[in-house]
Amino acid sequence: MMSLRPQQPVALTGFENINRYWDAKHGIWAAKLLPGQLYVTKDPDEVVVTVLGSCVSACIRDKISGIGGMNHFMLPTTEDPSDGVWNDQATRYGSYAMERLINEIMKAGGRRENLEMKLTGGGHVIQNMANRVGQRNIDFILEYSELEGIAVLSQDLGDIYPRKVMYYPSSGRLRVKRLKSLHNDTLLQREEHYENELEVQPAAGDVELF
Repeated sequence: MMSLRPQQPVALTGFENINRYWDAKHGIWAAKLLPGQLYVTKDPDEVVVTVLGSCVSACIRDKISGIGGMNHFMLPTTEDPSDGVWNDQATRYGSYAMERLINEIMKAGGRRENLEMKLTGGGHVIQNMANRVGQRNIDFILEYSELEGIAVLSQDLGDIYPRKVMYYPSSGRLRVKRLKSLHNDTLLQREEHYENELEVQPAAGDVELF
């Protein structure tokens, strides 16, 4: 006898625009992230999914309440990383991406002292991008976690493969499938488009980066 599909969880305020669908293979509702997006849920019947190339995802949750979510971001890549302006812009952008996820978890009822994190992504998959873009993303997220004192329970970072990611905030389970080949170039196009958007972001001032 087939199990009944549970009713779709109500999206938390601010996340109504995220694409959500019923994943029949895994029997769960899924929220699918594109580059630059994030999603937070407090419902045990929901998983957050994405596909990563050079981008990085931080999967964070309150280990007590199960409230959590995931982001999908990349640092700006246009400036010389040895330049102070690039470092300031990249740090500001990456910190914004992380703090927004953490703040949304706390707004939903999570507590910062209960946060735990798992990390994935940062592959070198786009040949015409700077060779170290994936590594820069990795370096940033590891440094950020250390500075903020958020426990990193596990990580799957680097290498040359894209990744399909499924994160279950209620349990903290993270499933990562390394993709040996892509059926099409949609992922590459999305990340290249995302990189181009980052290039035209103002380097200073009050700006909405997502």
